[in-house]
Amino acid sequence: MVGAKINDKAAEVSKTSNVTREIYLAGGCFWGMEKLMSSLPGVIRVTSGYANSNKAQPSYEEVCGGATGARETVKVEYDPQQVSLSTVLFAYFSVLDPTVENRQGNDRGSQYQTGIYYRDADSGKVVAQAAAAERKRWGVFKVEIKPLENFYPAEEYHQKYLEKHPGGYCHISPRAIERVKHLKVDAGDYQRPEEAEIKARLTPVQYEITQNRGTEPPFKNDYNGLFLKGIYVDVVTGEPLFSSTDKFESGCGWPAFSKPIDPNVVVEQTDTSFGMRRTEVTSRIGSSHLGHVFYGEGVSPTGDRYCIDSASLRFIPYEEMEAKGYGKYKVLVK
Repeated sequence: MVGAKINDKAAEVSKTSNVTREIYLAGGCFWGMEKLMSSLPGVIRVTSGYANSNKAQPSYEEVCGGATGARETVKVEYDPQQVSLSTVLFAYFSVLDPTVENRQGNDRGSQYQTGIYYRDADSGKVVAQAAAAERKRWGVFKVEIKPLENFYPAEEYHQKYLEKHPGGYCHISPRAIERVKHLKVDAGDYQRPEEAEIKARLTPVQYEITQNRGTEPPFKNDYNGLFLKGIYVDVVTGEPLFSSTDKFESGCGWPAFSKPIDPNVVVEQTDTSFGMRRTEVTSRIGSSHLGHVFYGEGVSPTGDRYCIDSASLRFIPYEEMEAKGYGKYKVLVK
């Protein structure tokens, strides 16, 4: 259910346990997913293998034949004191097309079906939270979510394949792999509230824009002309999104930023509404509509302009960041 909260016990396990935890992720060819997860700070070990097979110890050839029902999967072992399960899951979703079955990238076949498989109920609750956000974002959602039945490590030549063969095939872009290396905001620190709470908390304008992809009038919004020092967070979840350091006057009538505070906190999707082709920007945890990003514009210091609705944001002045729980992000505001 969209908006389902992680209960206190699950959140505590995902953030404070001193025991290495594990999750199993199927995301197309396991070579690329292994490389992505190995790049995420806090991940201890990644093993490529086959999940939920109807045959014990299947070979790669048998899995590719389709008769085993197994998925190419990576076992991700992570330290929850360094990285939350939520962050691991959103890193996974950041490289996925969740709207298709039995394929990712150029790969086709049941072995490439996407899926998240968990061993314990607390992990399952965290998985449900992340999956709910993705369902809201995409509408169509074909990722399997279920308990793990079995997992068999793949043949040795598949382990760390891209480390052994740097030029090998990978359906995940080098840019995506580089992005997760520089994580600044942990997704486990924030949650999307229940739908009723969101509706009660937001103004009608904030709700229309963040939940129904509305747009506020240019120049007649709260933050277009604001250039105080601080950070801008998701009005729904409180997740940090943009720094005043990267805000600039674009003349468009909406707040403009040259980049997010952390590239992992926003999700970009193609938007073909109103007969145009644009790139929509939504928040990672809340799936809140934020605005659009435009590339290759000279007015921006980076060439990119994140054109964001004020109503989707809440501004935290630099002087109040510590008191409001954002002290660790002060180093990102110059």
